[in-house]
Amino acid sequence: MAEQKNPHDLPDVGGLSVAVLGGTGDQGRGLARRFALAGHDVVIGSRSAERAQTAAESLGAGLGVRGADNATAAEQGDVVIVAVPWDGHKELLEALADRLADKIVVDCVNPLGFDKKGPYALVVEEGSAAQQAEAVLPRSRVVGAFHHVSAVTLLDPEVDKVDLDVLVLGDDREATDIVRALASRIPGVRGIYGGRLRNAHQVEAFTANLIAVNRRYKAHAGLRITDV
Repeated sequence: MAEQKNPHDLPDVGGLSVAVLGGTGDQGRGLARRFALAGHDVVIGSRSAERAQTAAESLGAGLGVRGADNATAAEQGDVVIVAVPWDGHKELLEALADRLADKIVVDCVNPLGFDKKGPYALVVEEGSAAQQAEAVLPRSRVVGAFHHVSAVTLLDPEVDKVDLDVLVLGDDREATDIVRALASRIPGVRGIYGGRLRNAHQVEAFTANLIAVNRRYKAHAGLRITDV
């Protein structure tokens, strides 16, 4: 990749394929839909290939999104997004470590709990979901991103532009630039470098605050970074 002249320079990622593991959930389907609309080859992964294909077809035949089991999807994506429930996060990544070797793996999982007071951040032994992914996938290029994207907005056919900045965290400069560029392929979205992977905890945890905002104001709020 050519040397950047300024922090806003982004690489051309138009030819990259995208796999979404756990893509049958709303967030996974929403991201799959937006990347397909941006012209990417997209495959949704699930424990069940049949369920994945059903989820892919639900997005519309014209998009050409396909479904596969998680292992096949992991092999087929140049960039692999992890959008599985927190409870199955570590187990899935351990099972796919070989297939994810040398790939950019984008973790968007938010470890949250819910009780009568609402959502709250869970304590993660490794520090964050992204750091857990890094520990489990030492041969992969792990990046944290897409934590604060509203699934409702992503799936809404009436929303052409998504008013959102995506914080991208990681220790591999080239990988974070690629993910920033990938985020920016969604109209209205900017990919903004948010720091090293060790800072992912507070980004994941802030999702609980956003849920509280959205519940109070009946909104689908995200983040915008000023003066950048």
